[in-house]
Amino acid sequence: MNVHNMKLNSYPFEMIKSGQKTIELRLFDEKRQQIRLGDKIVFTNRDTGEILNTTVVKLHRFDTFDELYQSLPLLKCGYTTDNLDKATAADMEKYYSAEKQKKYGVIGIELCLM
Repeated sequence: MNVHNMKLNSYPFEMIKSGQKTIELRLFDEKRQQIRLGDKIVFTNRDTGEILNTTVVKLHRFDTFDELYQSLPLLKCGYTTDNLDKATAADMEKYYSAEKQKKYGVIGIELCLM
């Protein structure tokens, strides 16, 4: 079992903390390629420094966020019934370019709180 550290903005941090968001979306870069089932992820809130401990329960690999958005339940990925109709894979391009997605692929990291 390994421990991974990741930073989150306040909104997704609070969504995970409340149990509404159980799948964290990331680029499948070198750092995320090290993640295995049962590993721990410690999320730090960028704004407050608060820490949240989680365990990886499933990994969902895709080539692009388009594929991920078509396959995973977006209500578990940080969307709500209020904004689900506006959800699009392009939302992730503000974090990860299409070029990086093509190079690395993407991952949905399914979590449970510790």
